[in-house]
Amino acid sequence: MKHFFLLLLLLNALVAGQAYAEKADSDKPTNVEADQMAYDDVKQINTFTGNVILTRGTLIMRAHKLVVSQDPQGYQFATLLAPAGGLATFRQKRDGAPNQWIEGQAERIEYDGKTEIVKLFSKAKMRRLEGSKPTDEVEGEFISYDSRAEFFTVNNTPTGENKPGGGRIKAVIQPRSEAKGK
Repeated sequence: MKHFFLLLLLLNALVAGQAYAEKADSDKPTNVEADQMAYDDVKQINTFTGNVILTRGTLIMRAHKLVVSQDPQGYQFATLLAPAGGLATFRQKRDGAPNQWIEGQAERIEYDGKTEIVKLFSKAKMRRLEGSKPTDEVEGEFISYDSRAEFFTVNNTPTGENKPGGGRIKAVIQPRSEAKGK
């Protein structure tokens, strides 16, 4: 129970000074560059392979393989898979103060365009930046990031569950500039 409250305290600290993901990104078209593409019109599934780069406004995602599907309402869902021995990545500007970013990496990344939730699986790492300077960093086997609410959870197994003996999460929380002067 003590660890649960410590985790809640850490997560509260991470969402302090909220700046939401760039709202204008959701109205932008999705652009994809890759070495190859296969499209299934019936299932509404695009599969891109080889040095894939997805951009949507300020959102940039990179992977070896990307599978994008679209539901009947037009929402897009993406699964990014890392190259052998590498990691898939994403980076997005945050609303609020200028030059604030969120970025992450993992072996697999899933992005839900309807909810704007990013899930990172296996060797997951996320960090918030002011310019190029990291402010907060988290690592674990699973990270779920709600870009609308600027809320994320970090768990010790790639399934998204916390299990005893499943490993440890790591968080580095920098002092906020308001607190530095006190």
